[in-house]
Amino acid sequence: MASRQFLLFILAGGVAAIANFGSRIILSLALPYTAAIAVAYCIGMAAAFALNRRFVFTHADNSLHSQATWFILVNILAVLQTLAISLLLARWLFPVIGMTFYPETVAHAFGVAVPVVTSYIGHRALTFRSRKA
Repeated sequence: MASRQFLLFILAGGVAAIANFGSRIILSLALPYTAAIAVAYCIGMAAAFALNRRFVFTHADNSLHSQATWFILVNILAVLQTLAISLLLARWLFPVIGMTFYPETVAHAFGVAVPVVTSYIGHRALTFRSRKA
């Protein structure tokens, strides 16, 4: 069974995704689409950081600067992981096995899902380090 902390991590990520998506819609009223996406992504990341710091990893004892730096680095690795998994599945594995049912969509779903676990591990071990675990 998933730990309470992991479930809170997933919930915080969901709320941050809603903040990202919702803010993009509002920002698009004043900004070009690509700029709205970029700013909304930053809003979502800030929300994810704040929610994880406040509700998920409450016993972190490393500095705020360290937490912010590691948060960015772990998320850069997650984006690269998402891209790698999505491309490997869509461009290599799915064609080899004859998978034709929305291959890019299915590949992207796997690409997004896998970093949930690795990001949680990275944030627990690096971003929000605690001697009390």
